[in-house]
Amino acid sequence: MAGLASPLSRRILRPLQGSGRIREGSPEIAGAAGASCRPWDDGPACARPCIAHSPLVAEQALARGRWVKLIGGASNQDLAAIEDLAGLYSLAGVHCLDLAADQAVVAAARRGIAWAENQGAARPWLMVSLSDGADPHFRKAWFDPTRCPPSCPRPCARVCPALAIPTPIGALGAGAGSDSGSGVLAERCYGCGRCLPACPLGLIEERDHNLPPDQVAALLVELCPDAVELHTRLGRAEAFAERLAQVCSSGVPLRRLAVSCGLESAVSAQGAGVSPELPTPEALARELWQRHEQVLHTGLAPLWQLDGRPMSGDVGAGTARAAVRLLAAVAPLAPPGPLQLAGGTNDRTLPLVQRLDPDLQRAVAGVAFGSVARARLQPLLLQAQGRGGRLLDQPDLLPLASAIARELVGPWLARD
Repeated sequence: MAGLASPLSRRILRPLQGSGRIREGSPEIAGAAGASCRPWDDGPACARPCIAHSPLVAEQALARGRWVKLIGGASNQDLAAIEDLAGLYSLAGVHCLDLAADQAVVAAARRGIAWAENQGAARPWLMVSLSDGADPHFRKAWFDPTRCPPSCPRPCARVCPALAIPTPIGALGAGAGSDSGSGVLAERCYGCGRCLPACPLGLIEERDHNLPPDQVAALLVELCPDAVELHTRLGRAEAFAERLAQVCSSGVPLRRLAVSCGLESAVSAQGAGVSPELPTPEALARELWQRHEQVLHTGLAPLWQLDGRPMSGDVGAGTARAAVRLLAAVAPLAPPGPLQLAGGTNDRTLPLVQRLDPDLQRAVAGVAFGSVARARLQPLLLQAQGRGGRLLDQPDLLPLASAIARELVGPWLARD
């Protein structure tokens, strides 16, 4: 644990160090030799086309604090919205799309990315999210709508940011919300949990949406992502090691292995007896050093995602403070590797970062936008879906949608 005492200056500005498992012929090598990157590279190690957003560019963004990731939602399966979001935020210049580990979701995102490439955009990395255990990001709400009193004002529907709880009940229609008979449109729910305390009768429950261990390797081979994110909690080092081994057994070459952890989820875990340690920044740093040792043995390069207030960026400007406070507390204690903000991030995040001490500012490798990125485009997404088409194909809506995406992403891409 000597790393806990290391000065902040030792871990900032580490450009291109340990960029992950690099396969022969990949653009990192081409860029290092001064050659131009090929737009396609169907090498034997992976059937995936080589990304046009060269890994050199993405790594430079991390080193310069300009990295931007779009979080599609670890359990979000709204395919129409994901395709539009992937296209619009790729066009806006994000470096990475973080998605559910789901074939249909990844296919939808790739269609959106292809549209953006046709507009001249660089292709972002494609990341899929997994968890080493129970996690709010990997759950869906469920309730039996026949138990709802007709007089209920349905506060659950009012607080749902994904519009996953239609009102009135009849709006669900035949077959909606999956075959489970749920009053929730399962494909839209991404597990924020706001509906759980809202139900006056306590009828809503959460259901786990985690990937079984024996399916991880085969699914990653099929999806062939550029990166994987592992969500973890305090006290789950053994579970993390098991999940990490499953990822590595796939043999898929990864640019980065992102590790997402925070303190808010640790509070509930500690209260439930899952974590024996109090959820403090020092405890989180110790856990990150444990994960660092585990990841180091795999040859993968870590990216540390500090999850401030999960899935809350659309709630209001104040949620941005949680992620920035967490980074300020953990950065001086954290292991080597880029630190990325997440959890409650929105357009107030960068101004808050700019108020930090200069060393702390330089420790911020970038940001991930999730619920706020989706919420800002939601009215236009719904309008396009009401017309029966993609937002990407609506010439009257597209300029505004593109401007909204650029407004959120642009300040980070231009960050000093």
